[in-house]
Amino acid sequence: MDGDISALNERVREEAASLARLRDAIGQVIIGQQYLIDRLIVGLLANGHVLLEGVPGLAKTLAVKTLAQAIRARFQRLQFTPDLLPADLIGTLIYNPREGTFTTKKGPVFANIVLADEINRAPAKVQSALLEAMQERQITIGEETHLLPEPFLVLATQNPIEQEGTYPLPEAQVDRFMLKLWVTYPSRAEERQILERMASTTQPAAASPALSTEDIVRLRDLTDQIYLDDKIKDYIIDLVFATRDPAAYRIDVQRFIQYGASPRATLSLTVAAKAHALLQGRGYVTPQDVKSIGPDILRHRIIITYEAEAEELTADSVLQHIFDGVPVP
Repeated sequence: MDGDISALNERVREEAASLARLRDAIGQVIIGQQYLIDRLIVGLLANGHVLLEGVPGLAKTLAVKTLAQAIRARFQRLQFTPDLLPADLIGTLIYNPREGTFTTKKGPVFANIVLADEINRAPAKVQSALLEAMQERQITIGEETHLLPEPFLVLATQNPIEQEGTYPLPEAQVDRFMLKLWVTYPSRAEERQILERMASTTQPAAASPALSTEDIVRLRDLTDQIYLDDKIKDYIIDLVFATRDPAAYRIDVQRFIQYGASPRATLSLTVAAKAHALLQGRGYVTPQDVKSIGPDILRHRIIITYEAEAEELTADSVLQHIFDGVPVP
């Protein structure tokens, strides 16, 4: 067993160097935003979709496009608008009157990385069209089912300020996103760097390729092999159960939580913690991996009560009480 873990750690250290190259390649274009870059890579390694929320101008779209360039992936950007139709997303059947047959025209969702820009601007029927793609990694057009390419990742953005003309995402779709990230402003030093590098009339240079899509598939296999101790497994389950029944863990937030996290949160937290450990160059998961990635996994999976909103509490602040209250192994 010890030999297996040692061999795994050695392989992880080798692969960590390739992930460091990927970080550097993205850093050629994106200044700062290390949290965003790391979480995008975690989503890529964990085969989980990512929902980005932040005010305009924080390089959310540029970061996703740069990630696709750095792994030589096929990239499609979809601008979601109120008049978008499901066929504009997934494709449709086109009738050929001469031959009397239908041919399939695949939509832009058939790509490795799909950026759903301002996803909450499209109506529910379009958002629902993404559900099959996100969960099953396939699309049904007419009577035929088409598999999506590997790797396949949906990265969606939301603008939290301008809510006029937007449609709230259904809970079923929000739960399909493994991670929900809050993208914040850069620091003063980073903003100065942005000014020096980006304040020109030319487009920023493309990122140099650091990995390939085949490398990502290989790294996902390695992510599955990251060692997870039984105590860490119990810690993950305790955290999820504490969102459903905080009183059982003597955490006084019961009145602030209307619905706790689903079993999908348990699975996502487990895989994302493994991906986070791999990104840190370790072949095993520590409690700190779980605590670091946990808020990004859980913040969109708990529904807080009106009482919490009245006391100006957010899902993050309620989760902080849970992370502080659940014993760490």
